[in-house]
Amino acid sequence: MPLYRDEGVVLRTVKLGEADRIITLLTRTHGKIRAVAKGVRRVKSRFGGRLEPFMRVDILIATGRSLDVVSQAESIAAYAAPICADYDAYEVANVIVETVDKLVSAENEQASAQYRLLIGALNALAKHAHPAAAIGDSYVLRALALAGWTPRLRSCVVCGRVVDSSERVFLSVAGGGVMCAADRTPDAQPLSNDERVRMIAAVDGDWTVLDEPMPHVSIRHFVEEWGEYYLERPIRSLRLLD
Repeated sequence: MPLYRDEGVVLRTVKLGEADRIITLLTRTHGKIRAVAKGVRRVKSRFGGRLEPFMRVDILIATGRSLDVVSQAESIAAYAAPICADYDAYEVANVIVETVDKLVSAENEQASAQYRLLIGALNALAKHAHPAAAIGDSYVLRALALAGWTPRLRSCVVCGRVVDSSERVFLSVAGGGVMCAADRTPDAQPLSNDERVRMIAAVDGDWTVLDEPMPHVSIRHFVEEWGEYYLERPIRSLRLLD
């Protein structure tokens, strides 16, 4: 069997037979791949806990007829342990891997930018570098932005006028961003200036804003609707956070 080596993050696993698992990974150069890890569920498995969700591994794959086969796996970064020890981080990590799994739908197509964003988000969660909820919101919006769905938040998507922080604005998910009061469509929802500022920071990855505690401001429902609309299916892990 031809072999190839790559590094990747385990997104999910599915049991196969009595002792095997099918592992889904997002890799640096081969995009999303699925491979069988034989005997991984046995107590004395040579892979140990290296092929669990949220683990970043250096992996050697043997090309198979229907599914590839994992030949070797070595840990690069054990994000799983610190993430699973913190329930908030664990919930958000599930949102992250579900989002990228749905966003990168085709297998074996390079998605280097998505991979870099993924490991950055998991690394931040594992190190508790920022509030877990903010990491999750920012990740979803930035991952969708990389795919071409960036919300327009600084000017009205209808008339193009730059919106002022003092005026009333609305967010239309279907319209692609904010609308002024004069041009709003029936589907547009009221968006406070604090929410708009926080959404801009989430898209830009501006942690000077996102690290500031704002207990009465949440953009979660906007993030959830944005993700569901453009992925054309819900991010179920986000609903659990509600």
